[in-house]
Amino acid sequence: MDLFDNLKQKVAGANKTIVFPEGQEPRIFRAAIRLKNDGLVVPILLGKVDEIKQNAENEGVDLGDIELIDPDTYPEDKFTEMVEAFVERRKGKNTKEQAETMLRDVNYFGTMLVYMDKADGLVSGAIHSTGDTVRPALQIIKTKPGVSRTSGAFVMVKGDERYLFADCAININPGAQELAEIAVESANTAKIFDIDPQVAMLSFSTMGSAKSDEVTKVQEAVKLAKELAPNEKIDGELQFDAAFVPVVAKQKAPESEVAGHANVFVFPELQSGNIGYKIAQRLGGFEAIGPVLQGLNKPVSDLSRGSVEEDVYKVAIITAAQALM
Repeated sequence: MDLFDNLKQKVAGANKTIVFPEGQEPRIFRAAIRLKNDGLVVPILLGKVDEIKQNAENEGVDLGDIELIDPDTYPEDKFTEMVEAFVERRKGKNTKEQAETMLRDVNYFGTMLVYMDKADGLVSGAIHSTGDTVRPALQIIKTKPGVSRTSGAFVMVKGDERYLFADCAININPGAQELAEIAVESANTAKIFDIDPQVAMLSFSTMGSAKSDEVTKVQEAVKLAKELAPNEKIDGELQFDAAFVPVVAKQKAPESEVAGHANVFVFPELQSGNIGYKIAQRLGGFEAIGPVLQGLNKPVSDLSRGSVEEDVYKVAIITAAQALM
């Protein structure tokens, strides 16, 4: 079954509420209408209500009964509650007056809806930068216990083949502890896409074949990852061919339970991860779905500003699926 058919089955009828801070954007409200009509998510659109309605009318689409919220006209009692919750969450880093200003911003407002359990996830980034989307999430929702940083994974799909690559989007040069956390979170993310995770922690060395600080970092990360998630199949350090090709695995890593059939690949730093997924995409013909942000307490997804309606639709489905975990 198609990857998104599987995800649709998971989220259909679960009534997960996804907030879209860019409600006036046609790509966003068109995707939201489809998601609601398909029974996949309950959308909330943020922005100037008159502008959203006018843009929808200009596009010739019917918003139906989708909830529209303008942070500037949010009921005073509810806004006060949100401000108080924000100030408490920020632990003195922002005053009440600062909070009142910040929460008029749609991304901060939408993130607070998620934090306060008024929504299950957030999708933004069609007209905002990654920083505008991710910063509120890191300040308010924050990372899960035991996870120091969020990371970005791509699901690589071609026909029946599915793999997960991480971190290809966020952390420039993670340390051993951070790399171990990325491996564990990547295993969790893989399960959302019905990938039974077999995690290879990649290097230019296989099981000590080379010596360098870079290799030592990955070796330490493997040990830490196994301690963090003893029931997951995580191994390394492995060169890509040893991780992926059974014949090579038998020669280079015969004792490994992951080598030769890995399906989750954790890159040692962002440079190789970003290059790796783009090679698979452009030369290998794989569709790269993501980045899927992982490690947060609740799901927040960052769209590309070049995204189209179909991208918004799919990312929202992934976000709803993350909310089920």
